Order: sequence, then C-alpha cells, then structure tokens
Amino acid sequence: MRSEMPFSLYLPAGEVQAVRRMPAHCTVGDPGTTEQFLFPNYIYAIILKQVGNAWTRWSTIERVLTDDDWILTHSNGSLQPADSIYQYVGTLDMLLSDNTLNGRVYIIASAIPLTFNKTISTVSGLEEVLSLTFDASSEDVQRNLQHIYSTPYNQLIGGKYYGAFDCVPHRSTRLSLMLYHVAAKVDLQWSVVDSMRIRSNPSEAVRLTYMEARRLYNGNAYCFMPLRNTMPTLPTSGGYDIPNIVTPADEGLWWEGRTYFYTIPYTVEGAKDYFPLQLLMRTNGSAGTGYQLTLNQPIDTAAVFVPWIRGNFSLTKPLENKSETKTIE
Repeated sequence: MRSEMPFSLYLPAGEVQAVRRMPAHCTVGDPGTTEQFLFPNYIYAIILKQVGNAWTRWSTIERVLTDDDWILTHSNGSLQPADSIYQYVGTLDMLLSDNTLNGRVYIIASAIPLTFNKTISTVSGLEEVLSLTFDASSEDVQRNLQHIYSTPYNQLIGGKYYGAFDCVPHRSTRLSLMLYHVAAKVDLQWSVVDSMRIRSNPSEAVRLTYMEARRLYNGNAYCFMPLRNTMPTLPTSGGYDIPNIVTPADEGLWWEGRTYFYTIPYTVEGAKDYFPLQLLMRTNGSAGTGYQLTLNQPIDTAAVFVPWIRGNFSLTKPLENKSETKTIE
C-alpha cells in the first residue's frame, strides 16, 4: 500500500492591490517597493529520497498553473514571516512508499517556461539537483527574471534544509515551502545638485540624459544556488545589456530619477567575490562611450537570499569620458 504526502507552495507578498499580479514583496530576501510581480505559472519540482548516505531522485512534478491558482492569505508556522503571503490553492502530492522515507523537495517556479541544462525527469541525485541551471540567455527570460522563484539550497530550519521531510508508512504531514527570488534587484537613484540644474550658460548645466546597465549575466543560472553563479572572464561588453534605463523627466529635464531592474548576481573566476555591475552614463546628450562606472557589489556566496543592490548618484558637473570603479560596502 502506498500513500501520498501533500505539500503547499507560498510566495511572500505585501499590500493587496486590485490587480491579478502580486504586489510588493516585503520579507527577507525579497525587498520590494510598489512594483508588481507576475504569478509563477510554471512549477518544476524534484523530490529526492535518501538511500544510505546518498540522495537519489524519487519523483518529479511539472505543472502549468493560472493566476487564479494563487490566493492571498497569512503566514504561519515555520514559513518565513511576512505581512501576507500568496498560497497555491492546489496541492502537489508526492507518492510515498511503504517504507520509511527521508526526502527533500526542490522547486523552481516561473511566470514563463524555462529551459534547463538537464531534463527534470532525469536528474539523478543531489549533486545534479544543486547544479541544475536554467538558460538565461534569451531576452524573454531576462525581462522576466523578477518572476522566477526557487527553494534556496541553504535555507535551513532547525539546522536542516527547509524542504526536507521524514515519513513513515501510512503517516505523513503536509510540507510547506516558501519560494524566493533567484535574481537580485538593482535599485538606482540619481540627482543633480541644485546649483547645477539651471545655469546662465545652458552648456554648464547638468542633465543625465542616458544610462545603460551593461555586462549583466546571461549564461546558465543556478536554480537553487542563486549566489554561486560565476563567469570565467569579465566581459568588457556583451553579456546582457539594458539600454536607455533613464526615463526623461517633465519638460525634458533629467535632473533626478530612479529606476530598477533584476539581474542574476555573479562573481568572476579568480577575482574577489564581487558582482561587477557596469553603468554607461551620459550627460547633456553626449555621444561616444560616455562615463563608464563599475560598481563592485560584495557577494556572500554562502548567503541564502539574493541581495538588493542600491546605487545613489549625485551629479555635480558634466560627466567626463572615462571609466571608474567603485566598491559598494
């Protein structure tokens, strides 16, 4: 005789808004503003069982959901605390054997379908699960990174992986799993000092007319180890770039602004543990290469949650055509 053990999925959420999108995330690992998020409609789950000292695949689940499959509720028990959470209203069930079973569940969920480096149904053990990656090279995936969530491998409860379970024959409990972003949020804010906003000689005034995020990660990204992505060499250009992320202010005056985007954090092999984000900026409509600023954000590869990277710029003069590197502590 075999039985099934159900498990539930949750997403951290903030204030309710009258849209069928998720509002701001307000919990550890998911800092947010009033931005909105698409519900993940594609669920990929891998269930492992322990055999001796090894972990082998027990079963896999792939499911397509709709927005109506998620409801707003409140957190409880061992879930990551949050003001409110979204819960998948259905259940994912794993088939249990007649024998005592020690298992683990790893899940990645996305608003768009993902392509993996290995077919989910053929992943054979823990090492292959942890090394599972999704293809982040397409523009469609890059523009939807904020809508991809997973169970980080090093999120622990009571010293154990929080997706672990123990079952004995004919007795099982529900497993509840909170999912978290796999991409880091980059939040950029800029302003021009008051004295440089209006000048008697217009050429002396300062406006930030263009900014571009450059050499963002577009390789195969880890599903369950979001802070372990590496690049063999640091590209001078290419990777994935987001052009024209400065939005003109009223009357065409780019004196201050704020923008954000999501990207896969990564380090460079042989370098320090920094995520090297490069910004190409231009003032007053300047052409050419502009001012290239590299922000070295420290990355703790042992951390659980991806970082919220914040950059603040105060412009006091027109930008020169040069490159600089800054380290964010």
